[in-house]
Amino acid sequence: MTMHSTSEARHNFAELVNQVAYGKTREVLSRRGKPVVAMIPIEDLERLEALEDKEDIRDARAALKEPATTRVKLSGLKDELGL
Repeated sequence: MTMHSTSEARHNFAELVNQVAYGKTREVLSRRGKPVVAMIPIEDLERLEALEDKEDIRDARAALKEPATTRVKLSGLKDELGL
């Protein structure tokens, strides 16, 4: 990964996009020397989202196995939601 200032990235945006898209590099953009955002190939984003989806499904399945421990009256819920 290479770090670029946001002002440098602004001037070389098309080149950075091509490096990421076709060269499959990962580029980090910084402000005042601190990393603020990353440019990654779309395939990396798709892998990351697939991992997040698997984690969400695992958490949902675990939650479904847990017994409901709290009962809420409909009138209390409506009051809480302002309905």
